[in-house]
Amino acid sequence: MDVSKNMLTPIAAVSVEQAEASAHLPKGDMWSVHKFGGTCMGTSQRIQNVADIVLRDPSERKLVVVSAMHKVTDMMYNLVNKAQSRDDSYIIALDEVFEKHMTTAKDLLGGEDLARFLSQLHTDVSNLKAMLRAIYIAGHATESFSDFVVGHGELWSAQMLSFAIKKSGTPCSWMDMREVLVVNPTGSNQVDPDYLESEKRLEKWFARQPAETIIATGFIASTPENIPTTLKRDGSDFSAAIIGSLVKAGQVTIWTDVDGVFSADPRKVSEAVILSTLSYQEAWEMSYFGANVLHPRTIIPVMKYNIPIIIRNMFNISAPGTMICQQPANEDGDLEACVKAFATIDKLALVNVEGTGMAGVPGTASVIFGAVKDVGANVIMISQASSEHSVCFAVPEKEVAAVSAALHVRFREALSSGRLSKVEVIHNCSILAAVGLRMASTPGVSATLFDALAKANINVRAIAQGCSEYNITVVLKQEDCVRALRAAHSRFFLSKTTLAVGIIGPGLIGRTLLNQLKDQAAILKENMNIDLRVMGITGSRAMVLSDTGIDLSQWQEQLKTEAEPSDLHKFIQHLSENQLFPNRVLVDCTADTNVASHYYDWLKKGIHVITPNKKANSGPLERYLKLRTLQRASYTHYFYEATVGAGLPIISTLCGLLETGDKILRIEGIFSGTLSYIFNNFEGTRTFSDVVAEAKEAGYTEPDPRDDLSGTDVARKVIILARESGLRLELSDIPVMSLVPEALRSCSTADEYMQKLPSFDQNWGRERKDAEAAGEVLRYVGVVDVVNKKGQVELRRYKRDHPFAQLSGSDNIIAFTTSRYKEQPLIVRGPGAGAEVTAGAFPIPDAWLSLSSGEIVQTSKDE
Repeated sequence: MDVSKNMLTPIAAVSVEQAEASAHLPKGDMWSVHKFGGTCMGTSQRIQNVADIVLRDPSERKLVVVSAMHKVTDMMYNLVNKAQSRDDSYIIALDEVFEKHMTTAKDLLGGEDLARFLSQLHTDVSNLKAMLRAIYIAGHATESFSDFVVGHGELWSAQMLSFAIKKSGTPCSWMDMREVLVVNPTGSNQVDPDYLESEKRLEKWFARQPAETIIATGFIASTPENIPTTLKRDGSDFSAAIIGSLVKAGQVTIWTDVDGVFSADPRKVSEAVILSTLSYQEAWEMSYFGANVLHPRTIIPVMKYNIPIIIRNMFNISAPGTMICQQPANEDGDLEACVKAFATIDKLALVNVEGTGMAGVPGTASVIFGAVKDVGANVIMISQASSEHSVCFAVPEKEVAAVSAALHVRFREALSSGRLSKVEVIHNCSILAAVGLRMASTPGVSATLFDALAKANINVRAIAQGCSEYNITVVLKQEDCVRALRAAHSRFFLSKTTLAVGIIGPGLIGRTLLNQLKDQAAILKENMNIDLRVMGITGSRAMVLSDTGIDLSQWQEQLKTEAEPSDLHKFIQHLSENQLFPNRVLVDCTADTNVASHYYDWLKKGIHVITPNKKANSGPLERYLKLRTLQRASYTHYFYEATVGAGLPIISTLCGLLETGDKILRIEGIFSGTLSYIFNNFEGTRTFSDVVAEAKEAGYTEPDPRDDLSGTDVARKVIILARESGLRLELSDIPVMSLVPEALRSCSTADEYMQKLPSFDQNWGRERKDAEAAGEVLRYVGVVDVVNKKGQVELRRYKRDHPFAQLSGSDNIIAFTTSRYKEQPLIVRGPGAGAEVTAGAFPIPDAWLSLSSGEIVQTSKDE
């Protein structure tokens, strides 16, 4: 044997050194790193698409990290599992892996490139068969054996892509990252990169193959002893970040099948938006809390050199994606922009360790979490009261049984002696995290978040927030998670506010309201960012329900053709259990006592109630007080403006006076649009019965005019205003002057009443004549005498220059005499009847569907 042939001459050695020096690894912005996952590498056509993307990149140097083809990693793990289980079908499964790659290569490549790849594929599969046979015989696979087998998917995909790029005439090399990337295994199924050693090996590799385009295997690496291993979960992303930091790349682009990072899970929040930028810290927080962004480890290598990561969609090249980079906190951040996104984690349990014996005892937390560590559980979140009286933390639901058992064993003595009162487990929890770098410099973020959750009737079980304030974390019931996520997302103006509305009573007022909503819906969405959905309409006999919203141009037809029997319980359940829409509103357009009796329960469920129905506020005093107490104590809205004065701002004016410290002395007014119309037109030679008949024909009265003329409706309005003014009166405490003659109260029908009414015209004529002789007019009024704590309803006479004498049509007029408006009462005047103005007085939380048509004026001294 000629030994000299196996030795380098001095000249040759110098040449190699010179070659290595000339091929020194350049570093800096000239490098662009790309990473393509399994979905991107899923078929021959997709691999070709990846090659095209790489070729279109104008960067001077490109380093491309690829995963195994779609599902191949799972197939490789399955091979190992079958073999160590001594399942002979591992041979068939390996053939399937071979067939998948052979078919893909034949579609993608040709000629010598195809022959070279298939030759290598045959060799690799033969070696794998031998290794799997050994695992089969032993009935066990070491971790290094398993990692060696599984890593072949990346080797094959990298080789195929490199050949695909070479087809275009572009020089390209492929890199087995096991030759370059060195990692040290740590506990908890993770590894730590050895950056110094990896950099040395990369420089040596580049000296041998100094290509401008390099295709590298993701996921796989080696230990310091050159034993094959993997980077574990999301390893390919981690590989790209590590290699990007080693070459100090200009950017690292992660190609996926989504357009970027969403502000929330789009499967839970349909209005979630793509974020244009995220800071490293924001992306880190979102990843930790389950958002499909990046694994937190991926961000660590690039942060050191401020290398941006861009998340882009391979299947939508036109989308700019999301850039993750270093962002300075804005000290002047506004509340609406400071929260970037929301993330959730489901299937958790909350463990609460509580007891007075914990306070001031050093090491208690250490003992608790030592016990948790011993059972291998993962603590997601920790919250501790400053008094040290209790510590609670969240763990995965599947691990809580072991945690609870370990804590009971560890604290057996403390529990039996009473130093600890309990170790409590709360199942079926979720975490909601609000993430944003600018939250730290923006006051009110926490208050806004909790306000949004409270208004959606969400109960928070635990809270955690670091001093950096990059995230605010709350634990809540899993069943409330989606609703909470949508409520929080809407509140921070990341999406429109969606209102789920149920309409009870599609009669005249309900029908008018639905028509107004149809006309207003587009305006509300465009101008006020409110998406209003009518989820159900129910009458006394039939109802129609929808999961996404009823088409308001077709609701009457749907109520005829698609309706089901009316069921109020099912109707409310349909609205309250809809998790997609956190804000639920019930509009009661009836005058039904039974419907009004449910308001309290609906408000407790977190459903806002809007109504013109007077029965709740004029019913039993105890029920009214209970309802108002709940309203004041909760974040649920109860709007009843339309119960008095239809569309006029009577209730809001009264509340405004009281809230500003004014004292109500007397409220007097014409509260009935029907009776206002009758007495405004009862003049000249007209008879009372003719005017009542005209009002009935025009639709101003109830089907039976006696319902209006009895004065009961006015009495209900008086009692409502009396109670709003602080008087504790029952409806029976209000004396009412009925305008229905005693003899006509027993008429069996409205027609009979109308036929007999003319016989009393002479009596009414005398009343009018007497008033006219005194220069006065007749008006039917209600009075709240706050000073004397009483109210009354009666027919009164007023001078012709009095504001009450100057009405027209069905106008209402109400005079507020207060400490401030003692000499000149505050007057509210405007239309007091009609479906249009009544429906227009219904406010939806955070928006008015239409403005009331009333005007607020103050009487002059002459009046």
